[in-house]
Order: sequence, then structure tokens, then C-alpha cells
Amino acid sequence: MSSALSPFSVLDSSASAQVKHLEEKLSTMVTSLVCGLHQLLDLKDLNTGVHSTRLAEWGMRLGQELGIEDSKLHEIEIAAVVHDIGKIGVPESILHKPGRLSEEERAIINKHPEYGWGVLRLFPDLQQASLITLHHHENFDGTGYPGKLHGTEIPIGARIVTVIDAFDAMVSNRPYRKGLPTDEAKRRLVQGMGTQFEPEVVNCFLRIVDNELPAVFAATGTDMDVVF
Repeated sequence: MSSALSPFSVLDSSASAQVKHLEEKLSTMVTSLVCGLHQLLDLKDLNTGVHSTRLAEWGMRLGQELGIEDSKLHEIEIAAVVHDIGKIGVPESILHKPGRLSEEERAIINKHPEYGWGVLRLFPDLQQASLITLHHHENFDGTGYPGKLHGTEIPIGARIVTVIDAFDAMVSNRPYRKGLPTDEAKRRLVQGMGTQFEPEVVNCFLRIVDNELPAVFAATGTDMDVVF
């Protein structure tokens, strides 16, 4: 029996190589797109851009601890980076206002998840990330926005981003206010369990904060002395 390869085997091998090349090219394009959107966030607001980088690290660590499959982990990582992309559509006078927002201003800034979803959903590989972006301000008890989703109606990625987004926002310094101490931010997460936040996600995240806080800031190139 000849040991020569069948022409069909050669064709199959060639087709497989082409498919792999196209998949790698598509993955590179998606990565470039996400990085480009992140750069736009930096241009709009450097604090928002750095905040998103840390959320990507938090999101991956929390998702792994919760046992989420790798494909969904990648979606959470992407969403953590670009979840605030809709803030590009919010006027800077509102985005950086040091005082309390009026009802009209609050209504405008509350549109940013929908603005972000409207952009991200246009890209097939970002469909799931767009849904996490759309729902990252939903509350576990159904009082959030924009869909007033309740409990597990909220995508798990959005439930994760809601917790890490709130924590990082609380502890981070802003030009108009100083960040909260870590213990106070943790207390507020616990206080919001069952209302704003999913209890299981909060409990898991608090374990990560206690054990890995310096590691996360080191991984994102952030000086903790600047943040706290």
C-alpha cells in the first residue's frame, strides 16, 4: 500500500491551515478594535481608561473563581475594557461635573450603556460584550437601568462588571474627590448585596480583594499609592 498522501488529505490540510489563518486574523482584528476603543476612552477621560484596564484584570480573576468557561471569560474581559465606551457620547460638562447632577443631567449620563451597546453590537464578535455593556448598571433587585432586569435575567458578565465597576470607582481618586478606603468600599458592597449586587459575586470578589489587591494593581501598572 502506498505511503503517499491522498490528494484529499492534502486538500483537507490546506483548507484547515486557511481556516486557522483566518481565525487568527479575525482574532487580531478584534483585539485591535478593542484596543482602539480603549484608546478613545483614554482620549475622552484618562481616569476612565485606566479604570477599564483594572476592571479587565478584576473581571478575569473573578470569572475564574466563579468557574466561568474560558470563552465567556474572554467576553467579560472585553466588556470590562469597553463597558464605558458610551461615555464618549456624554458631554464633558456632565461627565466631569464636581457637584450633584440634575435630573436632566443624570438622565443623559444614564444613557451611556445604551450608547455603548449601540456601537459594540455592530461587530459580530462583540455581540456578547455589547449585552454586558448594555446591562452593567442593572441592579440585582430589578431597580437598575436600562432594562430593569432582575436576578439571573442579568447576564453573568454584567453581574460581575457591576460589582467590580462599583468597587473600583469607590476606591479610585478623581479630580473632584478622593477615593474611599478599601474597608469602606468593601462595607458598601456588602450593604448592597441582594439589592444592587448579586451576593455570590460579592462574596467571591471580596475574597479576591483580601488576597490579591496588590497583585491586580501591579498587573495593570497602577501605583496603589496613587489610587488610595
